[in-house]
Amino acid sequence: MNKYEAHIMVVDDDDGIRNLVKKYLNENNFLVTTANNAEDAEEKVKVIKFDLIVLDIMMPGESGLDFISKNKNKFNTPIILLTAKGEASERVEGLEVGADDYLPKPFEPKELTLRIKNILNKTKSKNIKRIIEFDNIKINLNKFIIHKGSKEFKINNTEKIILEKMINSPGETFSRNYIGNLISIDKERSVDVIITRLRKKIELDPKNPKYLQTIRGTGYVLWIE
Repeated sequence: MNKYEAHIMVVDDDDGIRNLVKKYLNENNFLVTTANNAEDAEEKVKVIKFDLIVLDIMMPGESGLDFISKNKNKFNTPIILLTAKGEASERVEGLEVGADDYLPKPFEPKELTLRIKNILNKTKSKNIKRIIEFDNIKINLNKFIIHKGSKEFKINNTEKIILEKMINSPGETFSRNYIGNLISIDKERSVDVIITRLRKKIELDPKNPKYLQTIRGTGYVLWIE
């Protein structure tokens, strides 16, 4: 199954622009949903959680600015305005109502893609979890410490990188090869040793792990409520 970078909605009444942006973003590993007007977009945001919206201003019916004004407080999705309006006053108006960036037409698809990636990277860095508690365990990645009941364990930077990835992707299985690339280790056996060490710090019974489990033939997963 293909793992996309993010799910983007492109809202524009111009079929050519919608198709161009969708094609280019698909080629850069983004999942894309399109809408040809603000009303169509409103119906889709009710049922789909998008990572970012590319939005035209001038459309038949409700404008892009109206769409932002009505919906921005209902979701916390970044928005890039993609419009023929290039005057400074329109750019300011768009940013004032809640847009995160502004790109006037005509545009280079590559520039739009780079702007999308920059915004998503900033969003991820803001939302990343570094402190988490479950059962009688507290993992504090900021302080490089794991509290398990009355015991305290220090973690090194390698362990921190693995935990940060797993904590922010709960239920996702990571192969030994993926973890090795993440921490710049090319031996799968070394990855197993690090996981075993982490289990001693997290698990009540490291030999029968409840949280940091092995998925046979696939890799490792962190199960936390």
